Amino acid sequence: MTSFYPGPSQVYKNIPEYVQDAYDEGILSINHRSPASIQLVENTTSLLKKRLEVPREYKVFFVSSATECWQIIAQAYDGISYHFYNGSFGEKWFNATKKIKPQSIGYKFDLNKELKLGELDLSMERGLICLTQNETSNGTKVSNKRIGKIRKKYPEHLLAIDATSSMAGDYLKFDLADIWYASVQKCFGLPAGMAVMICSPNAVISALSANENNHYNSLTAIIHQMSKHQTTHTPNILNIYLLNRTLKDRKPISKINNQLEKRLELLTNTVQSKTDSTLLISNEKIRSTTVSVIKSTPEEVQRLKEKALSLEMTLGNGYGPWKTNSIRIANFPAISNKRFNKLLDFLDKNLK
Repeated sequence: MTSFYPGPSQVYKNIPEYVQDAYDEGILSINHRSPASIQLVENTTSLLKKRLEVPREYKVFFVSSATECWQIIAQAYDGISYHFYNGSFGEKWFNATKKIKPQSIGYKFDLNKELKLGELDLSMERGLICLTQNETSNGTKVSNKRIGKIRKKYPEHLLAIDATSSMAGDYLKFDLADIWYASVQKCFGLPAGMAVMICSPNAVISALSANENNHYNSLTAIIHQMSKHQTTHTPNILNIYLLNRTLKDRKPISKINNQLEKRLELLTNTVQSKTDSTLLISNEKIRSTTVSVIKSTPEEVQRLKEKALSLEMTLGNGYGPWKTNSIRIANFPAISNKRFNKLLDFLDKNLK
């Protein structure tokens, strides 16, 4: 069975072997304050920086989920949080933040348009600008170029990026923002249960300056513990080990991104050759590389999902307003070209 669900999605084929290795090596039983655990965490963060081209001075943290990052970020920083979103997960991040920081402000922009700098209020007080770089619910993205323009226009603000369904698949320029986070059950090709959070020196300094330490997983505590290559909590040691092993096997992120872009082009051409099915996102400038959404009638969507399942392929359900009349397809690195080509052949034969 191949899962094209955009998270949790297909894991790397070597995961069963690596889990057995973790058991045989005693990884599953090691103390998280032990030298073996510290060495594993240190080595894994170093590998992640190398494979994803994260600047050396940025810090990497391991937490439980991307949604936990919403809470950690909201608690850690002073000032207003400004959220710009065009889909469900960006809006959920805003709503979660607002429960902690009621003064937070949300700006919803058009689904098929780029986020325009004019939509960012020039009178914004210094604070946090929050963007969903890859919106899993509708298959849109904010480009590196656009993030760079925002960074240039608002150099005094911290810029936080949700890259949950793009990190480790899309080529991201980490130096353009201060906080990045992603769950590992998408482009990292791992089982669910852990997230990666990446912070710039400015984000670290600002968090330590605010010194919010009222919660067990306050960012201040996370930073202090990670300076010793330890986590505040007993971590998901298996996922850290699996991340380490898969990172060793990985190609450079630029090559992975090129592969995914080529597959997206093939998928786009297949869908656009049909008359009754369309891509939800018509503007190719903002079309996600890693998550595609195909619209059709509810009846046709149901038929496609059932037919695909009979051929051992799981297609993702639509989300939010498009729950019944669309399918979502993950274009993640753990899905081999052979399996993706099988999907393309299926869509070519079955889309109308």
